[in-house]
Amino acid sequence: MPEKTINYKPDMPSLEGNSSLMRILGVLIVVVCVASLSFVGGRVFEQRTEYPYLSNFEDFSREDFDSSLFWDVWNILEAEYVDEEVVDREKMFYGAIKGMVSSLDDPATVFLNSEESEIFRKQTQGKHFEGIGAELGYRDGVIIIISPLEGSPAKAAGVLPGAVILKVDDEDVKRSDTVFDVVKRIRGEKGTEVVLELAQGPNMEVEEITIVRDEITIPSMSFEQTDVEDIYKIKVGRFTEASLPIWKGVWDKAVEDFLQTGGNKLILDLRGNPGGFFDAGIYAAEDFLDRNTLVAKQEDRRGETQEYKVSRDGRLLDINVVVLVNEGSASSSEILAGALQKANRAKVIGTQTHGKGTAQQMVDLYDGSTLHITIVKWLLPDGTWINPENVIIPDMEVELTQEDFEKGEDPQLERAIEFLRK
Repeated sequence: MPEKTINYKPDMPSLEGNSSLMRILGVLIVVVCVASLSFVGGRVFEQRTEYPYLSNFEDFSREDFDSSLFWDVWNILEAEYVDEEVVDREKMFYGAIKGMVSSLDDPATVFLNSEESEIFRKQTQGKHFEGIGAELGYRDGVIIIISPLEGSPAKAAGVLPGAVILKVDDEDVKRSDTVFDVVKRIRGEKGTEVVLELAQGPNMEVEEITIVRDEITIPSMSFEQTDVEDIYKIKVGRFTEASLPIWKGVWDKAVEDFLQTGGNKLILDLRGNPGGFFDAGIYAAEDFLDRNTLVAKQEDRRGETQEYKVSRDGRLLDINVVVLVNEGSASSSEILAGALQKANRAKVIGTQTHGKGTAQQMVDLYDGSTLHITIVKWLLPDGTWINPENVIIPDMEVELTQEDFEKGEDPQLERAIEFLRK
């Protein structure tokens, strides 16, 4: 989760009068105009803790827009809609905010009500939850499985990275649904079933998959020896823990475990890693690259760029390394893979990555809701912005098919081992 959030607590308005509601909407309109859900490491915005424009809603000129149109529509709906029972002022209020935010056409910039915000916090702060164990996201305007988590019911049932979710329990996933709408429908108590209709695989074949929910434990990392005696693998499942220092400690332990083997051949497995702390990706890259090597850049809305270079002595400078990626590798995973690839430090094997190169700031609002705003772009050392049109392209493209999965085979890992053996 972000190390800093903004706590905004205006006078507690009610929905009893239009003026109170307009005050909130005005504030939020200004916030949204700043315009993944990824996380920003602590050092990135240490000095940016005050947002004075939160109270400057009066600065909007009447020449910019006529707000009476909003109230005209609001009042007509309340007075004339055929089914009076479904006219819910609170639902209309939050729906207006969600519509305003979605007008930016940025899937990672979202408004979550208090219930959705609580789900988000549980997902990002906890190590245990009950569900199917899959990371959801957007691609081309539809909701997809970015990646099933390692050892999860979703993966065991045959869910593949990049699968498009068509239905949940026979209920269509609509264009208007957010990731959080779908998450609420998929999550549930351990032992219960959920049926997903997915389009997945190279040919995007439609299939119905029944998954039994379970308690999901999310390991951020694991270290193991492969089937070849002198080749080892660090699997990084995510770049988050309860805090950035804790994640760094887990990484340090994996690196030390490898160094104690005396080996010099390592596979860095970032497949299915949805990202997390930006600084975690930078920290891992520093172990492979020489001092002062450029790892990544961040660009803000003003076009100002901040560079991140290696600032310490790496512990893995002299080892042979291969990086594994797939469609589920996103965000910080792409920063790390791209940095090693651009520096000619590692070969990248697998399939093209997800293309998520932005970071969000989370704003806590007075009623428990949150606004997640995209505030920076992530750039590779050569200035390339990571996005769906500019993903990490492997040096060696190797597919892992549904048939491979069902047979328990892993041609991507096998290719990495073959490369390192040579």
